[in-house]
Amino acid sequence: MLRPEDFFDLSEPETAMFFHECAYVWQAIGRIAGHVRRLVGERQTILGQVMPGAFLSDRPIYIAPGAVVEPGAYIVGPAYIGAGAVVRHGAYVRENVILLTGSVLGHASEAKNTLFLPEAQAPHFNYVGDSILGHHVNLGAGTKLSNLGILSEKDRQTGKRPSIKLVIDGQEYDTGLVKFGAVLGDYAQTGCNAVLNPGCLVGAHTLVYANLSLRKGYHAANSIIKLRQDTRRMEKQ
Repeated sequence: MLRPEDFFDLSEPETAMFFHECAYVWQAIGRIAGHVRRLVGERQTILGQVMPGAFLSDRPIYIAPGAVVEPGAYIVGPAYIGAGAVVRHGAYVRENVILLTGSVLGHASEAKNTLFLPEAQAPHFNYVGDSILGHHVNLGAGTKLSNLGILSEKDRQTGKRPSIKLVIDGQEYDTGLVKFGAVLGDYAQTGCNAVLNPGCLVGAHTLVYANLSLRKGYHAANSIIKLRQDTRRMEKQ
């Protein structure tokens, strides 16, 4: 239930390598930086189209053939932008982001320490931090994947924050991650302005309705998670 193969199609070796020896799917999040170093190296390689007005820092960045970085995009890096991926106008690519084939980071969207599997999209006004988006995942406009608990205070003596813990079927799992956004399985979707709280695991093909604040923990595949909201109409006085 919590293995990488429970969330993603790992039949392609290029995808499976990101989850090698991960007993739990969230363990791959802590390894994203290492994969960026493996894919990118220590220099910039620009093989795709970087349009005038886009900004690239001097950090290691790889932009594959067929990838497009639109005007107004800002890539801090290190980052890997795969073949056919698009970084749209106003997007902000922070450290350790991997956009695989055909994935999209769109207008006014920010990504940090995140893996986008092929065709995953965060196209409009999204925040995606310390997360994994599966194949063909789509985030509705305004969806935020929150990665740090509001009560996650630093210990006064050590200066460290507590790691995020999940309770699933009565068993507690310590993820070992201080910052943990969400894992969305293949073809999962969110509606506009949904907020996924730190530590959400969303199964493949699951739909999260608009405006919903999803609690941390496991949300099964092939589900529809609804927000019930009553509205009333009144005559003007």
